Amino acid sequence: MERPLSRRAASDATSDQGWRYLLGALRTSVPVGSLVQATEVAARMVAACGSDADGHLRVDIRPDRVVLTLQSLDQAALTACDIDLAHRLSAALRTVGLRTEPEIGTGAPRSVQVVEIAIDALDIAAVRPFWKAVLGYTDEAGADGPTDPIVDPVGQGPAMWFQQMDQPRPDRNRIHFDICVPHDEAPRRIQAALTAGGRLVSAGTVW
Repeated sequence: MERPLSRRAASDATSDQGWRYLLGALRTSVPVGSLVQATEVAARMVAACGSDADGHLRVDIRPDRVVLTLQSLDQAALTACDIDLAHRLSAALRTVGLRTEPEIGTGAPRSVQVVEIAIDALDIAAVRPFWKAVLGYTDEAGADGPTDPIVDPVGQGPAMWFQQMDQPRPDRNRIHFDICVPHDEAPRRIQAALTAGGRLVSAGTVW
């Protein structure tokens, strides 16, 4: 099993190729002109990955873009193999005049991003099975403990994780969204939220 990379190492190794680190994975978009072209891009990406495709690559095909995600799926983490694949995929696209880009400030609907749902609970082990059952979710790879996150097995819905509470909190909701965007998209997204009437409570970072 390969050693997982830090977020800084993964980001530094791939940002200039148009990939962005988001919650333990690398993501990028490939602008295309049609669904037919999107399927051609997807096939080219699978071929470029070779035997590593099934264990690392996920492809979301749309008429205007192909969203690529790289992660060592058996570890739910990034490894050196994913970095190598990111460079190989970007190079393969350049040979046909296409590019990998995070769609930051390009006029696209939005940048690449990941959304998670967080549940605050006093007894995580008691509520986790309910959410797992009602959503049809499974354990994340390598994380099957009674307080670990749960994920959509087909990758369509947001992951859900659980935050420990130390006492009941009736004054505000115990469910919140975590929206993870690229580091160079964050200032733009924060400003958009403020313009829409939001309020900045904290400007901390976990980078």
